[in-house]
Amino acid sequence: MDVAAPGLAKATGRAPRPADPCTLVIFGAAGDLTKRLLLPALYNLAAAGLLSDAFTIVGVARADDSDNGFRGRMRAALQEFATDGVRPTTLDDLIGRCCYVRGDFDDPSTYQRLKDRLGEIARTSRTRDNCLFYLATPPGLFAPVARHLGEAGLAEARGGCWRRLIIEKPFGFDLASACALNKELLRSFSEKQIYRIDHYLGKETVQNIMVLRFANGMFEPIWNRHHIDHVQITVAETVSVENRGKLYDHTGALRDMVPNHLFQLLALTAMEPPGRFEAAAVRAEKLKAIEAIHPLTKEAIATDVVRGQYRAGHVNGKAVPAYRDADGVAPGSLTETYVAMRLVVDNWRWAGVPFYLRTGKALAARKTEIAIRFRSAPLALFRDMPVDNLAQNLLVLRIQPDEGAALHFNAKIPGPEIRIENVRMNFKYEDYFDAAPSTGYETLIYDCMIGDPMLFQRAVDIEAGWRVVDPILQAWRESDGRDLCLYEAGGDGPKAVEGLLAHTGQQWRPIA
Repeated sequence: MDVAAPGLAKATGRAPRPADPCTLVIFGAAGDLTKRLLLPALYNLAAAGLLSDAFTIVGVARADDSDNGFRGRMRAALQEFATDGVRPTTLDDLIGRCCYVRGDFDDPSTYQRLKDRLGEIARTSRTRDNCLFYLATPPGLFAPVARHLGEAGLAEARGGCWRRLIIEKPFGFDLASACALNKELLRSFSEKQIYRIDHYLGKETVQNIMVLRFANGMFEPIWNRHHIDHVQITVAETVSVENRGKLYDHTGALRDMVPNHLFQLLALTAMEPPGRFEAAAVRAEKLKAIEAIHPLTKEAIATDVVRGQYRAGHVNGKAVPAYRDADGVAPGSLTETYVAMRLVVDNWRWAGVPFYLRTGKALAARKTEIAIRFRSAPLALFRDMPVDNLAQNLLVLRIQPDEGAALHFNAKIPGPEIRIENVRMNFKYEDYFDAAPSTGYETLIYDCMIGDPMLFQRAVDIEAGWRVVDPILQAWRESDGRDLCLYEAGGDGPKAVEGLLAHTGQQWRPIA
C-alpha cells in the first residue's frame, strides 16, 4: 500500500499514519548531524503524533558514556536546536526512549553489544525487532559499518521484521568510488533496504514540483521545448568553508552539490509524468531524465562549465578571508568553491532547451530556486513600444529560505496610455498553510520508517549522476588550473559565468 509522507499528505488527500514500531540506531550519535538535525526532526515527528508508541533510539559512538549521560546530552541538544518551542511532556517522552552503546565502529565486539541491546529492546519495547540503521558518520565508514552489521547478522530481516540502512551524501568521490561503495553496501543489504538521503528532497517546495506540474492543467501543456526558453537552477550559499577547509579541499563544489542536490532538482523539473504516484514509477522517470543529459566532451567542458574560487571579501557586512587562507586548505589549492554549467537534456520534450546549473559558497545571498524562463510572445502588436520594458515570463520555484513560487508577467499600467509594467504573483507557503518549522529531515525519516523509498536514490541513480560529472573531474585533473576563476566573497560568482548565457541574449537571475 502506498502511504503519503507528511509533506505530501495534502497533495494525496490522505492523512499520514504513525510510523511503524522500530528502533532507530544512530552511528555517530555524538556528532553535529544528530544534534542539529536528526534529533529536532524526531522531536517534530513525535509532536505531530507520527512516531509509534513503540519507538526507541540507540546512539552508538566511541565516547565513554551511559544511557543517562546520553539522554542528558540529547536533552540539551534539543533545547538548543529545536525548530520551535519544546513541550516538556513530548521532550521527556522522546528522551526517555534513548539509550547508548559505546564502541569503535571497526570493532566486531561493538556490533555484538549492539545486537544484545537490540534483542533486549525487542523483548521489552514491542518494536517487533524492526531496526533502522542511520550512518551519521564520515563517508569512509559507510562500507565498514554496513559490512560489520551484515557479519553480526543485524542486516537480515527475520520473522516478519524489517531492517533498513540510511546513508548521507556524498555517495562516493567519483564514478569508480560510487560503484565500489554500492557494491560494498550490497554485500550486506539488498537495494530495497538501502535509503540514500538527500535532505533537499525533504523540502516542501521540492516535493511540490511534482504536484505543481502534474496536478495543474495550466502548466503541463506548456512544460516543453515549444514554450520554455531555458531553465536556471541555483543553489547559493553565504557560508564559507569556515572550519571545514581540510575536508572541503578534497571535495569541492562539483562533487559536493552537483551529482546529488542539483541533479535531483533537474530530474524533478525535466522528468516525464510517471504512470502512478508511487516510488518505482517516479524514480524510473527521474533516472531517465538524468540519463538523457547529453555527455560532455572536453571541448564542451571548456566552453560550458565554469569553476571558481572565492577570494577575500565581505558577506552580509562580515569580512571573509580568501578560501586559500582558510585552515586546512592548501596554499595553492585549485579546489572550486563555485561551479556553473550548461546542460542539454536530449529527449523529445527538452530538445534544444538549455539547463543552467550553478552553486557556490560565500555568495551574496542564501538562495535555492528553479527559474523556468518561458519563450517571449510575438511582439508585433507592441512594435511601437520599448520592448526592453517587457518582463521575462518566469515561473520561479523558491526552495529556500523563503519557500514558495512566483509568476512574473506583463500587465498594463492604469491610465489612458498603453504602458506596460513587470508584475509578479507571489505564493508563500507560510501565508497559506499552517506549517510548523522543520529541519527538512522529518519527511525523509518518516518515509524510511514506513518503507516508502520515493524520495531516495538507488545505486543506479547515483551512478548515472556520476557518469555526467566524471568527465568534468577528469578534464580538471588534466588542466593546469588556468580555467579557475576567482570571485570576490559576497558577490554573485565569477564574471565568466555570464558567458554561458550571453550568446543567447539571456542573463542569470541575480543572487541577492
